[in-house]
Amino acid sequence: MLAFERFELNNGLKVLLHKDPDTEIAAVNILYDVGARDEHPKKTGFAHLFEHLMFGGSQNIPKYDEPLEKVGGENNAFTSNDITNYYLSLPRHNIETAFWLESDRMAALDFSERKLAIQKSVVIEEFKESYLNQPYGDTWAILRKMAYKVHPYQWQTIGKSIKHIKNAQLQDVKDFFYKFYRPDNAILSVAGNLEPHTMMPMIEKWFGDIPAGKKHIRDLPQETAQRKHRRKTVLRDIPFNKIFKAYHSCKRTDKAYYAIDLMSDILSNGKSSRLYNNLVKKKKLFASIDAYITGSLDNNLFVFEGTINNGIDVKDAEKAIEIEIADLCHKKVKEKELLKVKNKVEATLALSLLNVTHKAMLLAINELIDGNTKTLKDIEYYKMVTPDDILNQAQTIFNTNNCSTLHYLKKK
Repeated sequence: MLAFERFELNNGLKVLLHKDPDTEIAAVNILYDVGARDEHPKKTGFAHLFEHLMFGGSQNIPKYDEPLEKVGGENNAFTSNDITNYYLSLPRHNIETAFWLESDRMAALDFSERKLAIQKSVVIEEFKESYLNQPYGDTWAILRKMAYKVHPYQWQTIGKSIKHIKNAQLQDVKDFFYKFYRPDNAILSVAGNLEPHTMMPMIEKWFGDIPAGKKHIRDLPQETAQRKHRRKTVLRDIPFNKIFKAYHSCKRTDKAYYAIDLMSDILSNGKSSRLYNNLVKKKKLFASIDAYITGSLDNNLFVFEGTINNGIDVKDAEKAIEIEIADLCHKKVKEKELLKVKNKVEATLALSLLNVTHKAMLLAINELIDGNTKTLKDIEYYKMVTPDDILNQAQTIFNTNNCSTLHYLKKK
């Protein structure tokens, strides 16, 4: 359990403070409850664009990185389909610098045609290099469109098309900012050897006067149950054939999530896992193969991703995956096998809590997910999973009609 104190400012900013006496480094995390799923279908890529724009300077701080580096700090950010997350670390006695920087870009981001043009250019180049001109770069653009027909998970964080970023106007960007990047749509978490009673006056000083935005009610179109197996084959200039099989699964907040996560570990976590042992080591069908869940707040995908050895027919590779799935659906996992993956998960979670930056991030993300009522007890929930739970979830998820299969093959 990660101890913390929770506050909320009058403008709606949620504040979480964790005292960690074992470090001289302080971590500050600001999570904005906006991701690619919140974009208009004809204006995608905006959340990711803002990840770049927020580092372009605010009205009072032209260069975000410069003052942070001067006090020994560093920072980064990421965007997903669900959230946009900014995090930084610095010596604890310089904590107020972090509040100054983060509050100024929340209150007074510097909008200009020039800065927008610069960041649009950066994002467009990233789109080309990582998604259009990279081997396998369009995989998830294809797979998402196959799996999701109405939910906005059907596009990646980079967006549907370069045109959406090229055509973004300054007013579009301003509207997006004032809709989502407001204190009432944000969570601020702080971890370090800092006293909450000294932190709160500072946080109130820097963030308290920022006006709340108009309350945003998320109302996304929800995906209905998939009733038919979807298949697609694409031909590309690539070194190895690949196969993807994506099954619809539960939300991150569902109790079943823990069993499904452990099920993915049974299949592919490490060289003692089923897929590695049977399909890589013994049968030598794959150069590598993974099974994982996307971890989305709305309904997840459970994905099999395999790189097929040259000379192996994709149909034989797919059949081998289906045999492993059938085995999981018809036979209970042994307690020993389940305990092994539980121990790995427990060790991973425990180690992650040694990092102060991860603690701050974990608090913010879990506050968004469920108000920190359940997810900080993750280890206990994983421990409660039984072989029956694994069997039930395998039988629920691994229905052929619930699957989207992509054969990503070399051109002849």
